[in-house]
Amino acid sequence: MSGPVKLFLGIFLAVSLICPLGGMLLSMAETGIGDVVSSPQFRAALRHSVIAAGTGTVISIFCAWFFALAVVRSRMRFRTIFAVLGTVPMLIPSISHGMGLVLLLGSNGILTRLCKLPQAIYGFWGIAAGSVLYAFPVAFLMLADILTYEDGSPYEAATVLGIPKSRQFAAITFPYLRKPLISVVFAVFTLIFTDYGVPLMVGGRYTTLPVLMYQEVIGLLNFSRGSVIGSFLLIPALAAFLFDVLNKDRGSHSFTVQARAVGENRLRDWAAAVYCTAVCVIIALPLAVFAVLSFISRYPTDMSFSLANITRTMRLGAGRYLVNSVLIALAVSLLGSALAYTLACFTARTGGKSSKVLHLISITSLAVPGLVLGISYVLFFKTSFLYDTLAMLVLVNIIHFMASPYLMAYNSLGKLNPHLEDVGLTLGVRRLFIIRDVLIPQTRLTILEMASYFFVNSMMTISAVSFLSTVWNKPVSLMITQFEAQLFLEGAAFVSILILGCNLIVKLLIYMVKRFSAE
Repeated sequence: MSGPVKLFLGIFLAVSLICPLGGMLLSMAETGIGDVVSSPQFRAALRHSVIAAGTGTVISIFCAWFFALAVVRSRMRFRTIFAVLGTVPMLIPSISHGMGLVLLLGSNGILTRLCKLPQAIYGFWGIAAGSVLYAFPVAFLMLADILTYEDGSPYEAATVLGIPKSRQFAAITFPYLRKPLISVVFAVFTLIFTDYGVPLMVGGRYTTLPVLMYQEVIGLLNFSRGSVIGSFLLIPALAAFLFDVLNKDRGSHSFTVQARAVGENRLRDWAAAVYCTAVCVIIALPLAVFAVLSFISRYPTDMSFSLANITRTMRLGAGRYLVNSVLIALAVSLLGSALAYTLACFTARTGGKSSKVLHLISITSLAVPGLVLGISYVLFFKTSFLYDTLAMLVLVNIIHFMASPYLMAYNSLGKLNPHLEDVGLTLGVRRLFIIRDVLIPQTRLTILEMASYFFVNSMMTISAVSFLSTVWNKPVSLMITQFEAQLFLEGAAFVSILILGCNLIVKLLIYMVKRFSAE
């Protein structure tokens, strides 16, 4: 049974991922690569992208590190609430963070007017600030996970031996954190480097590579030049992918002997609470602005209460496009989870070269930015029956977001008894029944997290789908860029609130189901 299924999965991944990327790279031959790379616009955009992404990465990791320390290594009250609030920015598109900065610190921003600031936040610092808002939750989750599973027994032994804290950090903490921190740096840099939502809103004349690619493809319909630019967006993601593949620390997979003890320290807990509160207020400001802006007449000239902008937004199609988004997200959640889980069942539970090849292809999408995947789909599927349909958007989102849920399932299934299939074979039980009756019940919470991840990201993505949507199948997230271009910021704010609301509902439902399952 496993052979034909693996063959089918391999063909599907080849058609939906490998072939489109290969087609995009081949399309680069239609234009002069040297002409594109040597152009002043490309060089400036590349320089801007590297500088802005580097700055945003340093600030994001610095802020997230102290936030993770406060949540994991303190005894402050409401730690769980702070941890949840710190991840809320992951539930809205990156372009919404940029728009929030415009509303707060733009030329007519609320804080700009109240504080009489001499300069708006457009350009480099706007991109850096928006990128920090966008990337902070990812950095926090990764760092909190690293700190949570650090073994505390070496520290206890070092304390008993009288080794000072400074030497403990140099001899224990730094070696443990070195490789995970490099992975965090790669992940955050890649996330910021390939994002075009924030630079599109607050970049001004400070053009980055993703924005330049967007302008070439959407504005000028120059797909070959867009492919060349897209190939450069692959570089940091590919470097991060190769680092993770080639630097697996197999000696670090042992279980934690004991959690690191957190002693009493009121000053530390007070400082942690103050810092986390400040961070959460900053995170909440754009969301509060969206909520206020949705219910006023016209910003900034008429701040009176009104439902006219909500009515106008719905009349322009927000309701219909929201239905599109929910349908796409539900389909991606169900089909994507089924595909990722099936792949993991065969790659984690069976051996052989075919399983290794499937595993490698399955995690390849980690190294493919959404913009690159979108343009590759345009070039590969433009003459197919899938083009201009909801099914095309479902497919591109499944492939775009598949790697992380697949790894969730792969890691969970890998922890179960490796001899289950052998025992079933001996007793005459087919693999399908083992998956249905044993594996799925044992990993049901992981499956819920996989479905949640697919849904949330499909609701808020604007990268891959921006090249593939039409007036009929457009997801609601793309209305943010449409309204921003029309200077209808009130409508864009309301759309952001709609997306946030849908994602919060799904997160709440998943949480309730998990609690019910635990009881």
